[in-house]
Amino acid sequence: MSALMRAPRECGSWFWDLHDFATPGLESALSVAARMCDVLARFDLLAPVELNYSWYVLDVGPVDIRSTLELTKPLGDPSLPERVRGSRPSAHPSAATAGIDVIGTGTWIDAGGRPRTDLKLVDLSLSTAPTGPSAELSVHHDIWGWHDFTGRPHPEVYPNNAPRLAAALKELGALLGMSPEPGERTHFGASTPEGLATPDAYEDGLGPDLTDHL
Repeated sequence: MSALMRAPRECGSWFWDLHDFATPGLESALSVAARMCDVLARFDLLAPVELNYSWYVLDVGPVDIRSTLELTKPLGDPSLPERVRGSRPSAHPSAATAGIDVIGTGTWIDAGGRPRTDLKLVDLSLSTAPTGPSAELSVHHDIWGWHDFTGRPHPEVYPNNAPRLAAALKELGALLGMSPEPGERTHFGASTPEGLATPDAYEDGLGPDLTDHL
């Protein structure tokens, strides 16, 4: 498994408000997650290996505890919701999940055309709160942009990776019945509905050097 340099904030993120697509709750969120992961898997972007989730108590708020569940069965397995509830912290018997992060591996293509596998190549999160369902996809690596984190263009890397992300976003939009809402700009990049925006280059052809914030 090859390790990419990962930014502490997202380079790009995309949000879907799922009020008209799914009902609130754990079962619904896991079902949506399974369908979204099926799309992402077709582009080798996310193969789920575990779930990470927080807990809250109604009318009290977050309990500041996070749990991790290894995925020994598919996301769509009907026993999964009860496995999640079975990991509820014993000190908070009425706690419910507030949101779920799907953790997994993805494949990117290096400058030599070789496939590499990394954990958390893309991040997928879903809300399970009763206020309404939502989903967010985010990326933290420079392989999706025209420039690397030093500001140098990497034309051997970009065309092998960015188009796959763009195609996955398009298919996710078709699945969910809506285009994603691009997340807020961070120091490491700005989102568009199709991927990452390319910043204006300097006179020497280089982009911003972001390594001081890594």
